[in-house]
Amino acid sequence: MTTPDPIPFLDLKAQQARIAPELRRRLDAVLAHCQFVLGPEVAELEAALAGFCGAAHCVAVSSGTDALQIALMAEGIGPGDAVFLPAFTYTATAEVPLVLGATPVFVDVDPRTFQIDPAHLAQRIAAVRAAGRLRPRVLIGVDLFGQPADWPALAAIARREDLVTVDDLAQSFGCSLHGRMLGAAADATATSFFPSKPLGAYGDGGALFTESADRAALFRSLRTHGEGTTRYEVLRTGMNGRLDTLQAAVLLAKLAVFPEELAARERVAQVYDRHLGNLLEIPARVADSTSAWAIYSVLLPDAATRAHVQESLRAAGVPSAIYYPRPLHRQPAYRDAHDGTALPVSESISERILALPIHPDLSEHALSRICAAVQEALGR
Repeated sequence: MTTPDPIPFLDLKAQQARIAPELRRRLDAVLAHCQFVLGPEVAELEAALAGFCGAAHCVAVSSGTDALQIALMAEGIGPGDAVFLPAFTYTATAEVPLVLGATPVFVDVDPRTFQIDPAHLAQRIAAVRAAGRLRPRVLIGVDLFGQPADWPALAAIARREDLVTVDDLAQSFGCSLHGRMLGAAADATATSFFPSKPLGAYGDGGALFTESADRAALFRSLRTHGEGTTRYEVLRTGMNGRLDTLQAAVLLAKLAVFPEELAARERVAQVYDRHLGNLLEIPARVADSTSAWAIYSVLLPDAATRAHVQESLRAAGVPSAIYYPRPLHRQPAYRDAHDGTALPVSESISERILALPIHPDLSEHALSRICAAVQEALGR
């Protein structure tokens, strides 16, 4: 039996073909002026990104992980500090506190939206305060898979508990909550431009957003070795976290079509909702929000069913992925940092979740094939 032609999980080639003239123009301009580090396109991109999401300040950096690290370095986070974050997310969110000597405190997530659970967050903060071993300092809320976390609830808890808020917007730049683009919901917002993100570079890249001019100035210093007003005035320990000018040029070309691509991703999600909603658990929409739809993940009844469905899809030429097969508190790198608290929702989701292809160049024919393959795998 011949395997059907595979459907791309992500089709960057098709996107590149659509934006080729503007992309070429942007790259040629950088090659002409040869300012490859912090060239004029970086400042142009910062202004465009801040305008897009309604933030006062944007600082472009070398990756989403570096954005998180700079945000925590700016607050002096280190040994003895507790950083609260969801257990069900990508490793970078927990990696950064440990690199700085702080302790990640894992919080469970909502079983339907997969976003951090505010009620469990409040419980975890109270438990850390009662134990007296760590100082609660930071809340990192993650906007997972393209949708926003419950920032009004998170911000209220952070104000009550005197926590700095960091919004990990790595997967969800372009989403909105209560009619406003995310980018100004926290003290600092970090995003990623990894190629697979809805707005992706052709390599690593990231950005920080803040409403504070002082924080923005500190972020700029930290991204460039802690320098002051001149290159060889070193005010603090920083890092090399600058965004390459070529990546800024790529992002400027992509930003021009980003609103259209967000609309295309929403159309794909709606097709999945209509055709699969009566077969399995589709993503629950966060109330009064829009999603960037970085990932469209469904839930199967159990791990065995997921394995069967994934194999059946593979045979039909339909790719899938598991984000994430293991929650962070069960990762070897974080076991010693975890206090042993049970996080049953994150554990259950990791055993049942499966991501389907979603990108703006997914054709109607490909969508029909994917939906039919899922229906066939489930015997419907």
